[in-house]
Amino acid sequence: MKILGQALQWLSDPQVWGGIEGLWARIGEHLGVSALTVLLAAVIAWPLGVWIGHTGRGAGIVGALTGAARALPTLGLLTLFGLLLGIGLGAPVVALVILAIPSLLAGAHAGVSAVDRTVIDAARSIGMSTHQLVWEVEIPLAAPVIVGGMRTAMLQVISTTTLAAYTADVGLGRYLFSGLKTKNYAMMMGASLVVVVLTILADLGFSVVQRWLTRRTHQLSRCPAGEY
Repeated sequence: MKILGQALQWLSDPQVWGGIEGLWARIGEHLGVSALTVLLAAVIAWPLGVWIGHTGRGAGIVGALTGAARALPTLGLLTLFGLLLGIGLGAPVVALVILAIPSLLAGAHAGVSAVDRTVIDAARSIGMSTHQLVWEVEIPLAAPVIVGGMRTAMLQVISTTTLAAYTADVGLGRYLFSGLKTKNYAMMMGASLVVVVLTILADLGFSVVQRWLTRRTHQLSRCPAGEY
């Protein structure tokens, strides 16, 4: 409790928040790296997940790939890529992309493969092409599950981006590494609390989007095929 009180006192200091190395700047860096990582992972995972969900081919690979990727230690990957790529942002971004891919891939695959087959058959019966079927029917109906996968990936990445400070001077992890070296445990606790708050806020934001998409999906699923 003493450390928690000291951490809250550290967070209440206005000087901690300002400047190019203050908390606001570090929070911006932290969220920026997290968003970039998830975006890059989505570019890789979503097309593959949608294709597998649409065709039904390689569904077993999704489970094996996601399970294997989740078993990889992020710190070990960061160390490996740090040795290969050197000091900088490249190593943590690659490691975090690998961390984010499984949830995004699983969400896209699960969402598309779960679309009601009667809806798909109805869309085909009115002459929709494969491209139209995927973009106008399957992806809109799978959107809540796809966003759910993104929600999981973002929460994992935000909480793990602290490791980016291992090879790059960015993000809230700088407070953790600096505090560990100087035995400033109040600063470490304070930065950890900020990461927790960011994760909770991100979760709440994605939950709102997911609920909205779920309501919209229910409306779409009740529409006649010709109104998609």
